[in-house]
Amino acid sequence: MRQRFSLARLLASTSLVAAVAMGLGGCTGMSKLSDVTGSVGGPRAEAAPTDPARAVEVYGERYRANPRDAEAALAYGQALRANGQRAQAAAVLEQATIANPGNKALLAQYGRALADNGNFQQAYDVLSKAHSPDNPDWRLLSVQGTALDQMGRHEEARSYYTSALKIAPGDPGVLSNLGLSYMLSKDLPKAEEALRQAHASPRASSRVRQNLGLVVGLQGRFAEAETIVKADLPPDQAAANVTYLKEMLSRSDNHRGGPKRTPVASLNQPD
Repeated sequence: MRQRFSLARLLASTSLVAAVAMGLGGCTGMSKLSDVTGSVGGPRAEAAPTDPARAVEVYGERYRANPRDAEAALAYGQALRANGQRAQAAAVLEQATIANPGNKALLAQYGRALADNGNFQQAYDVLSKAHSPDNPDWRLLSVQGTALDQMGRHEEARSYYTSALKIAPGDPGVLSNLGLSYMLSKDLPKAEEALRQAHASPRASSRVRQNLGLVVGLQGRFAEAETIVKADLPPDQAAANVTYLKEMLSRSDNHRGGPKRTPVASLNQPD
């Protein structure tokens, strides 16, 4: 059955969420814990825990032994973010930046934690101190773009994605964020173009597929959208993607029974 929708009502009744996991573009929202914690604690760190709850326990113990240690704070903050303890992660990283002023790695993680918590203006400001125009980090540029999109500053956000893509051409996470930015400003053809580029990458995640299907569906091509979200997936995952698509399009047409703030899609936060 052809789905009916109103983009204006969709955008009025939904909000983007800055993801704890990057989700989009074939990247993970958090770096693997070992990526950040591999140098912490000597030989024991070689077997960095992969379970988020266990990581919180291990790195929390090291952090409490010396809260001023930057590497311990980074590892603990990362573990807290991965375990969904967003407010605590932000608090730990805030104290660490006070104890270690000017530490760009801590500032970068603190900015991401603030974005996790929805403190978008503060996240943008902190991230601006974590890198510089003469030595930009494309990952941080993309996170700053997501913060700007969350604040409704879409054109400004897209300038950050463009800058990130100059450094990391074709990155599917950044392209996916760019597509969602166009979706939010109701330019669906451009949103589809960016998301198709992201989807074509071998590093694209399943959420890129879902968001491409959503944008195609919002243009009234539901059969095509369903084909996109189901393609090359096991039956259970394909069914879950179709359910997601139908829910999003259904809420765009009749959102009275749903929550007032529904996550349409998650912006990508490369770490």
